[in-house]
Amino acid sequence: MTIDLRGFFQATDPSRTLFLNQDTDKKYYIDFSSVRGGDIIGKLKQKITFFKPDEPTCTLFTGHIGCGKSTELIRLQAELEKLGFHVVYFESSDDLEMTDVDIADVLLAIARRVSQSLDKITLGETNKFNDLLLGAWKVLNSEVTGIKAKVPVVGEVGVSVEPAKLSLSVGIGEITTKIKSDPTLREKINQYLAPQKIKLLEAINQELLQPAIAKLKQQGKNGLVVIVDNLDRIDNRPKSWGRPQQEYLFVDQGEYLTKLNCHLVYTMPLSLKFSNDYGMLTQRFPEDPKVLPMVPLHWPDGRVHEQGMELMQQMVLARAFPDLQPEQRRDKISEVFDSADTLERLCILSGGHVRDLLRLLNSWIMEEMALPLTRNTLEQVIRSRRNEMILPISEEEWQLLRHVQHKKKVSDDHGYQKLIRSRFVFEYRDGGESWFDVNPILIGAKEMGE
Repeated sequence: MTIDLRGFFQATDPSRTLFLNQDTDKKYYIDFSSVRGGDIIGKLKQKITFFKPDEPTCTLFTGHIGCGKSTELIRLQAELEKLGFHVVYFESSDDLEMTDVDIADVLLAIARRVSQSLDKITLGETNKFNDLLLGAWKVLNSEVTGIKAKVPVVGEVGVSVEPAKLSLSVGIGEITTKIKSDPTLREKINQYLAPQKIKLLEAINQELLQPAIAKLKQQGKNGLVVIVDNLDRIDNRPKSWGRPQQEYLFVDQGEYLTKLNCHLVYTMPLSLKFSNDYGMLTQRFPEDPKVLPMVPLHWPDGRVHEQGMELMQQMVLARAFPDLQPEQRRDKISEVFDSADTLERLCILSGGHVRDLLRLLNSWIMEEMALPLTRNTLEQVIRSRRNEMILPISEEEWQLLRHVQHKKKVSDDHGYQKLIRSRFVFEYRDGGESWFDVNPILIGAKEMGE
């Protein structure tokens, strides 16, 4: 079996999310739950399907950006759909301006995506929603110079009953598209909607979610689940009054995120776990956020984590030999790498971060342009990556990193928030233990030895 270099390169694309309902992607998927502190997605599925199928639930899901959250959430979607739930999954970054997000933006995005997914189901009158949307259009038309759009009349949910009428999803979409690209319009709309959050929630619940769930159950479905991905990517720049955006949305406005009457899963920035407001955040939501940690490659005492190492290596080998069994793939290592030690070195330097591993491997393939991949070229790629990473690190942050390296712990102050957000420090969990460690790429920097 000859490996196609271009195909291997494309299979290691770090920006690619695996969709497990596709046969090819299913072959690439490696289940890391045995070394990540348990099957988080399995427990979340049980809560929705077994413990509270007929009650609204709300779960925050977090972890480093690129650690595999989207793949796991898409797996959750597929498993819930098999069990008869209607699942609306969407990436909030497609709907929201991530540098400036307000609670009304999130609620409107959810309402739009749910109504879009129900385009074959006719619901009742949406008078409250109509009033809010028409008010929003009047704000756009009357208060901002240059906006000449005609105010639409919103008809029944999901059905354009007359040429002059729009579906609810289209009505919301027209507004959200305009305000996403224009901060002035966004500010005007949020000034209009902010005092009416309760009305907006009532409209979504009473005129969209509750009748939709009733219709879905008439069709034999077991309920409605909304998965809002990429909300962990919102920028943490301060709002105009000084409050950091992440704390504002998840702490100050967190109560509103929980009030929609369906099953909800939101991704949350991991750095909020180290915020001084984290205790307040946990009071706003029904349970603590679920964390998807890194894949451990070493125990805190430095011993190799054999199971984690094997699974990470299988993730690499599956990209090269998707049709072979795990034990067969190991016999083919020499076709891809100049030695088994080189593959292990790649895994160690990733720190157990799935996307970082693929990013290193992808760059390595481009640099080498031939198989097997060699250790010398890997070290060149690592030095280049390290040089990029260390540029913004201050002396104070180097001190914090050295502390993490020795103690395997972090505190909850602002400095550690940045280290977590920048992926300079990773969190691991397994066998009842939880620990932190420095991104292995930084270990080789001379500043770590000071």
